[in-house]
Amino acid sequence: MNVETTKKVPLSQMVIHRSPLAKLVKQFTKFVIVGGINTGIDFFILNSLIYITGITSGIELFFLNSLSFSIAVINSYFMNKRWTFQDRTKEEQESVKFSEFFIISVIGLVINGLVLTGITTYIPALFGLSAVLWANIAKLMATGFSLIWNFIGYKFFVFKS
Repeated sequence: MNVETTKKVPLSQMVIHRSPLAKLVKQFTKFVIVGGINTGIDFFILNSLIYITGITSGIELFFLNSLSFSIAVINSYFMNKRWTFQDRTKEEQESVKFSEFFIISVIGLVINGLVLTGITTYIPALFGLSAVLWANIAKLMATGFSLIWNFIGYKFFVFKS
């Protein structure tokens, strides 16, 4: 009679193989969390600027949005680099990596700004909403569009592995 014995392997020594889809979902989940934090930063700054200036539509809002978006993007770079994509770029290549991130982000900014400005300028506030609330709803929609672009650009262009 041949009895096989099984060795118990400590959990720390087990190699867990995840499918590429599971890795992508985990990475996208981290990206959404980082995006949520940076969206909060972006909305806070934009609303502060709206409050200070009284601007709620037009090209002026595009410029205010550009400022708030840019500050959030700088924070986003560091959070995505270290946590979401766990990038290990050498220090001497850091400026190239940030430049790539910046290019993708500027395209995201244009998408975000055009959607925000287009909605607030050409679509009157629905349901009797105030101009400020309408600008925030438009900003939320704009964020959805730029989120998709940014994830694809960061994943496959900036932090490709």
